[in-house]
Amino acid sequence: MPTFRINQENENITHFLTITIIEWIDIFTKPQYSQIIIDSFKYCQKNKGLLLYEFVIMTNHLHLIARAKEKYKLSQIISDFKKHTTREILKELEKDNRKYILNLIKNSFSKKKDYQNQIWQRENYPEMTESEKFFWQKAKYIYDNPVKKEYVAKQEDWFYSSARNRILNDSNTIQLDNPFE
Repeated sequence: MPTFRINQENENITHFLTITIIEWIDIFTKPQYSQIIIDSFKYCQKNKGLLLYEFVIMTNHLHLIARAKEKYKLSQIISDFKKHTTREILKELEKDNRKYILNLIKNSFSKKKDYQNQIWQRENYPEMTESEKFFWQKAKYIYDNPVKKEYVAKQEDWFYSSARNRILNDSNTIQLDNPFE
């Protein structure tokens, strides 16, 4: 099966991405795991050229709308993000003594051959957001994700979502970039 990736010629176009844990394992069930993602987003914004417009961290996957600044490549940013968060999440799983999850990861059939420490699926399912209408459709999808799963009643109540930024004007978790500048 082909791996869905960002095309080279579209590296600096805004994309909607879905990044999923192998086997759909529920790793992001404690704040420290989601904080690894937030800290990595911040680092990528500051040092790797990531423009982050929207995001949600669910228990076993992430959605984001992002692009790379000029002279950067979104595919490389996402690759670096996955490598770094894999290391940090595995450290946290060890520290937290989550042996069951570590065993699931170790024995996953979804891993790339000869990869020992893979937690993310290889695919990112990139969709170019070439219109403002499509952008806001995907943003609404991001905001609604935790509501549809019945984790919260209102979009802005999910702590690890850009809905808090947009609806409550709350940038305490992370500062988003402006998609239409």
